[in-house]
Amino acid sequence: MNPIIQEVTASQVKKDITPFKVGDGVRVHTKVREGDKERVQIYGGIVIARKGHGIHETFTVRRLSYGEGVERVFPVNSPNIEKIEVERESEAMKARLYYLRRRTGKAAVAIKEKDRAAEIHAEKVAATKAAVAPAAPAAAKA
Repeated sequence: MNPIIQEVTASQVKKDITPFKVGDGVRVHTKVREGDKERVQIYGGIVIARKGHGIHETFTVRRLSYGEGVERVFPVNSPNIEKIEVERESEAMKARLYYLRRRTGKAAVAIKEKDRAAEIHAEKVAATKAAVAPAAPAAAKA
């Protein structure tokens, strides 16, 4: 990208974006203006694509609405996006999940979820080692 454009848009790029990736289930909280009122509308679904970089970065969220697939493209740095919640993490094996468009029913939202059992086990082992390590030298001194 042109350094001049990058410098001008640097102040508009959000720094506090929730980290998410393709395949994650997300809920996007968007600001909607209706007349003189403003409210927050939630759009939930699976991130099937993430494109661009810098101020031009966008992501596509797909969900099933009454049996019909609906996709919406959001700019990551839009001031109309209040926040992005990650509902579930996944292990997507591709950069774009366009193959979900051909699927129907439960298969349209079936993505391999991230196995957190190994992470939880590692945390327990680390906690156990931390609890045992200080107790061992104290016992050796006595």
